[in-house]
Amino acid sequence: MGTGEFRQHEQPGTRGGCNVSADQGRERGAAMIDRASLRMSAALLLAGQVLYIVVTQFHAGGDANDHPAIFAVYAGSGIWKAVHVGQFACAAILLAGLVALPFAVSGRAGPRWAGRFGAVSAVVALALYGVLQAVDGVGNKEVDNAWVNAPNTEKAARFASAEAMRWLEWGVRSYHDFALGLALLLIAAAIVGTTGVPGPIAYLMGLSGLTYLVQGWVVGSEGFSGTHTTLILVAWALTLAWMIWLVVVAWRMRDSDAKPHP
Repeated sequence: MGTGEFRQHEQPGTRGGCNVSADQGRERGAAMIDRASLRMSAALLLAGQVLYIVVTQFHAGGDANDHPAIFAVYAGSGIWKAVHVGQFACAAILLAGLVALPFAVSGRAGPRWAGRFGAVSAVVALALYGVLQAVDGVGNKEVDNAWVNAPNTEKAARFASAEAMRWLEWGVRSYHDFALGLALLLIAAAIVGTTGVPGPIAYLMGLSGLTYLVQGWVVGSEGFSGTHTTLILVAWALTLAWMIWLVVVAWRMRDSDAKPHP
């Protein structure tokens, strides 16, 4: 059912003249939407994603798999650590919105549990992202500086340390992407079919989750390759599409649309 196609409903808390609790409504397949929570979730999601993309534009760039060249670029970056702190803050905003989403829309027991597991996976994704930024934002910077400034007799050993740190980054990034992809898939399953939230939003969310799962496999197999960069851009496009749509739906939602729906 689309956002403009709502049927007339009985008074909340009643059905056929009998009182019906929120829990009973959920058991019967009703969908409960907390409009304020949905708006907060949508706003956090979109704000976090947009800010993350903006902050990432300040990240030092180059062929990330050309280690001698890119390590020198990283060592010369004066804002490296600040950019990574900014990325972590943006990711925290985005993932807070993702955790809130399944609790803003609650329905049948099966989808409700999918949403809860999705929220747990999103928290795991944030924890892994914190580890990732510690490895990349601090570890990479320090080993790259040490390699650039090392005497010639120590450069080979220092470069080996820098590559080891890079490979650790690949591994953490891979499992962060797996956790985020799983969170998106589970939460998409929790909200699909909810009256008041268009189905294509859940489908786009699920598709973005699949993209993150593929990202996780690619970065774990071949590092920050051209394929991985393409997948990042695809994921950004998909997430922006459903997040913008969700914001529009949440802000256009009326009080009557947030009532329980049979």
